Amino acid sequence: MPKPLIGITTYLEKSARYGPWDVPAALAPSGYHEYVQACGGTAVLLPPDDPETAEELLPRLDGLVIAGGPDVDPARYGAVRDERTGAPAPERDAWELALIRAALTEGRIPLLGICRGMQALNVALGGTLVQHIEGHVKAPGVMSEHRVLPVAGTRYGEIAPEPTDVPTYHHQAVDRLGRDLIVSARALDGTVEAVELPGPQWVLGVQWHPERGRDVRVMRSLLAATALTAAPVA
Repeated sequence: MPKPLIGITTYLEKSARYGPWDVPAALAPSGYHEYVQACGGTAVLLPPDDPETAEELLPRLDGLVIAGGPDVDPARYGAVRDERTGAPAPERDAWELALIRAALTEGRIPLLGICRGMQALNVALGGTLVQHIEGHVKAPGVMSEHRVLPVAGTRYGEIAPEPTDVPTYHHQAVDRLGRDLIVSARALDGTVEAVELPGPQWVLGVQWHPERGRDVRVMRSLLAATALTAAPVA
């Protein structure tokens, strides 16, 4: 039986350096594909594309990961830009929001949002974000850890029923929840750290970076869900 094919969204950078080159690039930190591979999946990168192609792409995948990255443009959730919010990434916003909405409409594919990906999931469902919080970034470019508390009776609460220390790096957070989303974990300071959609489709967003840690339970749960919702044979 072939390994589940998991799509992972990417950054789109104007300048990326490797060897003698300094060129525009679509890229993702290697932790993402290694996270999928370590749990028995095959990873494929999904650089920003025409949002209208999102719907036709999904039947080719068994699972979808919306990766971390730059801040979602506040215009996407009707807010005025805070001076501490990062520069917009319009191509990525459009592509990832289209992928999320198509996946939710299709109703089959397991979907995991990581950090920015959780925030994009919330925005795609009409939610809003807090544009700046303190205490969840130790220093620029430095991943830190804090404890998250699962909510009993949720999907995440079943995956990780005990308080867990997680790798974290974010300065924004979920404010008003998107349509039908529920909170499934919080930080000790009350920050929403995981959200999910109740129901048969596996849809989970986590504010931390599981691909930067050793706890693979979230990805193993996603891959287990793909076995129940395999993509139809063309």
